[in-house]
Amino acid sequence: MNEVSAVEGATEGSGGSAVGSSRFVRACLRQSVDRTPVWFLRQAGRYMPEYMAVRKHHTLLDICRTPEVAAEVTITAAERLGVDAAIIFADLLLPFTPMGVDFEFLAGEGPVVHVPIRTAEQVKALRTDRIDELSYVARSIEKVAAHFAPPRADGDQLGIIGFCGAPFTLASYMIEGGSSRNYIETKKMMYSDGVAWPLLMEKLVTVLVGYAQQQVEAGADVIQIFDSWAGALGVTDYRQYCLAATTELVRRVQALGVPVIYFGVDTASLLSTMRETGADVIGLDWRVPLEVGWKSVGYGCGVQGNLDPISLFAPLEVLKSRVTEVLDAAEGRSGHIINLGHGIVQGTPVESVIQVVQWVKEYGA
Repeated sequence: MNEVSAVEGATEGSGGSAVGSSRFVRACLRQSVDRTPVWFLRQAGRYMPEYMAVRKHHTLLDICRTPEVAAEVTITAAERLGVDAAIIFADLLLPFTPMGVDFEFLAGEGPVVHVPIRTAEQVKALRTDRIDELSYVARSIEKVAAHFAPPRADGDQLGIIGFCGAPFTLASYMIEGGSSRNYIETKKMMYSDGVAWPLLMEKLVTVLVGYAQQQVEAGADVIQIFDSWAGALGVTDYRQYCLAATTELVRRVQALGVPVIYFGVDTASLLSTMRETGADVIGLDWRVPLEVGWKSVGYGCGVQGNLDPISLFAPLEVLKSRVTEVLDAAEGRSGHIINLGHGIVQGTPVESVIQVVQWVKEYGA
């Protein structure tokens, strides 16, 4: 991905990774690349017929917990789209089970935690000693890494992305019992329980670092940390209640020797503070222009983004203009990875996704 040395190209705290072996990894380290790498959040999902064929026989959690199937879904999407990185098929909430928090996916409701965690006693009871129970994700990554070990026709190595949730986002799911609009119960614990909240952050970081280590040892080149609900916080609350734990997670993952992408939704007001975590790349959603977002985090940091996922439904001439707008805004700086500002949604035309990849490749050429 890059022609400069790791010392010159890596951001501070990047774990001392060597020169990236793939275009994608080199971009994460802000090393020079022949063209902008491209992949998509939720690139294996319900919009893709191949995935839906698998879902006829497996639940979401079955896929996640069956390495052969999770690897198949991951590989199929990456190859069909022609992207530069494959993100392992998993779910943010998988660490809940070994921590002692039961959840399920209900049709039309998404993930549901039937016994939300809302007291200090419940937090104290959460387990941190059963991380090995998540090893099925590592086995999935091993299969994907083995499949993509040979370089592609263009000589590039496909990047392998592992991931986990951020402490605030996972805590909010635990406390609210599922998705939320206002995060009332989460913020009540944040504001009023000086025992439960910091202990919950500590336990989540412990589990997530161990989980990330499994993924890196299995072959993940990069770890993306999803803070999907961080946009529910103001800057003061983020800084007071979340920044320290998230920074610890980022730095400990980087110490495993891989770059970290840190992504949140509706986080324009938080970008400069999110940068304080030391993440190598900050994900931008589509609500902030790329040039504004990159200026907010500083040009010493990489950025990922930031097409509107719904632009994939637009006529091709409109979609192409949006892709070009993002690429033009990056101005050829090292450290840009083109992606959506959130995940691909159900019903998205697969051919439009493939076309975006082709346009990115042509733009680089």
